[in-house]
Amino acid sequence: MTKKVMACIDASPYAEAVCDYAVWAANRLSVPMVVIHVLDKAQHTHTPDLSGSIGLGSQEVLLQQLAELDEKHGKLALERGRLMLDAAKSRAEQAGVAAVDERLRHGTLVQTLVELEEETRLLVLGKRGFSSADAHGHLGLHVEQVIRSVHKPILLTQQSYKEPQRIMLAYDGSATALKGLEMLAASPLGKGLPVHLVMAGANIEAAQQQMETAAHILRNAGFDTRIAIVGGEPEEVLNQYQQEHHIDLMVMGAYGHSRIRQFIVGSTTTAMISKAKCSLLILR
Repeated sequence: MTKKVMACIDASPYAEAVCDYAVWAANRLSVPMVVIHVLDKAQHTHTPDLSGSIGLGSQEVLLQQLAELDEKHGKLALERGRLMLDAAKSRAEQAGVAAVDERLRHGTLVQTLVELEEETRLLVLGKRGFSSADAHGHLGLHVEQVIRSVHKPILLTQQSYKEPQRIMLAYDGSATALKGLEMLAASPLGKGLPVHLVMAGANIEAAQQQMETAAHILRNAGFDTRIAIVGGEPEEVLNQYQQEHHIDLMVMGAYGHSRIRQFIVGSTTTAMISKAKCSLLILR
């Protein structure tokens, strides 16, 4: 089975950026792309259940009207979903992706992505969706659930697309972080781009040795690699480093040691994702 880049789109302001980042990834990985829209009845149906507060005489008529209104909402959501998928497919094809498929699913986003996990190479998702697009500084309703449930790399996008020119790998020296580093080194996704290897913590000899070992792996894979050890709280100093060095894509693991291990989505990584000013690649 050919693995694909899966782009999850909805009616949020993130949809175009999700599509464009998926195009970038599909072209660099030389794999097909799938655009996905999930129809979640709880989100596209806004008619309240009034059956318990309707008078006996009018109950049957009003319930019929409510059912018809729900059906109309469902049909409109279905048509909107098809239009969004068609537009995303056209956008991807114009950007040079040879094979683009469309998936319109009923159910929940998390359930759908778990079902598609076997054919997923990379999942691309907006940091917030339609229901929480304006909740700046917070994660979208489904993001944490997706990271917990889908065991594939996940690219979380900002609202605006910016082609990655510099990569930053948040590294803590753990076995899981090393696995993520090796995934990055072996993937075509970041080839040719400079990598900033950054650790939050005390600049001691053990940390320096860990960083040199990690940098050696990246350099052997052909990456121009820069090392930095910065003191302070990880969610603060790593995001500060990203902004100061104009990093376009931050890479980090969903697990680590010390406080980052609290995250399956744990406190440190949640805060970093929420505060990040660039897109993030979460490795599992």
